[in-house]
Amino acid sequence: VQLQASGGGLVQAGGSLRLSCAASGRAFSRDVMGWFRQAPGKEREFVAAIGWTGVNTYYADSVKFRFTIFRDIAKNTVYLQMNSLTPEDTAVYYCGADSKAPRAPYEYQYWGQGTLVTVSS
Repeated sequence: VQLQASGGGLVQAGGSLRLSCAASGRAFSRDVMGWFRQAPGKEREFVAAIGWTGVNTYYADSVKFRFTIFRDIAKNTVYLQMNSLTPEDTAVYYCGADSKAPRAPYEYQYWGQGTLVTVSS
């Protein structure tokens, strides 16, 4: 089972990026999938998660109304659309899958390798 995260890069403050997390090896159509991030010297923190139906979404307060998580079941892929980025959003972003607690990183069974997002001021 692999999760391949992509879409990170360098963007100016106020800009947008879309991250993708493609799963392979099994279908995650009935699993929670989520995004977390880790800035240098900080712990991994929850960003957003989505339930298997796509109806239930969860966001950290710091990204609410700026970030949107959505999934394409047919492509076994989850996305994170990030708008109005600020330098505080700079981090390595990780996708996770298969969790009973969307906001808890230790509950996720599978992780991608991370993609770096750098927001310049």
